[in-house]
Amino acid sequence: MKTMDEEREMITLKDMKAQLMRDPQFRREYEDADTQYSIVESIIAARLSANLTQTEVAKRMGTTQSAIACLESGLVSPSFATLRRFAKATGTCVRVQFLRQESPTADNPDSQK
Repeated sequence: MKTMDEEREMITLKDMKAQLMRDPQFRREYEDADTQYSIVESIIAARLSANLTQTEVAKRMGTTQSAIACLESGLVSPSFATLRRFAKATGTCVRVQFLRQESPTADNPDSQK
């Protein structure tokens, strides 16, 4: 007699993502999260490239270390003014790019990535 675990089909993460990406609402939320993550990643990379601690960046920006930690956690959506202040504090500049999105096809939900 098979156990419940043995009866379950295994699905790869790639296949699960492909299935989930067929749902338009899931796709929108995934893409929003992906964009937010890339902003957070860029913020952290800028600070590390400048060899600065969160406390040092905070002092340069006139804010607190905990505010920088929140910024780097992705829990807040920074204003453009905050991003400019952060860039100045880290010796970098902000560049925003708008890219045309391709429409995903029904048989290839990953065509956009």
